[in-house]
Amino acid sequence: MTEQDKIQLGKTLWTIANDLRGSMNADDFRDYMLAFLFLRYLSDNYEEAAQKELGPDWPAQDEDDRRSPLAVLYEQNPADSEEFEKLMRRKVHYVIKPEYLWSSIAEQARTQSNEMLRTLQQGFRF
Repeated sequence: MTEQDKIQLGKTLWTIANDLRGSMNADDFRDYMLAFLFLRYLSDNYEEAAQKELGPDWPAQDEDDRRSPLAVLYEQNPADSEEFEKLMRRKVHYVIKPEYLWSSIAEQARTQSNEMLRTLQQGFRF
């Protein structure tokens, strides 16, 4: 990517952020965006660590299944979820329930679920 391309990308991203922000105060918008970025970062790291830990036991899914693989794991192995969470607390020092992962929130946004706001609130509390 050339320096000119980087400058153009930066301008484009800034314009998108301003459009998304609308009439919201810039500081408030920043706080919301940082929370979402942090959730995305934690979710990606958590799923990556879980996949590494589970190895061949990582759930296989159909192409049209948009659930998180961890949601599938919890559904298929409900008796093992508590032990899995203990393991993940030892390995990555935190747990994110499948319904609070970024992929689950993004799917709710994609489908315009009425539960998205409630799920986000519960996830941030968790």
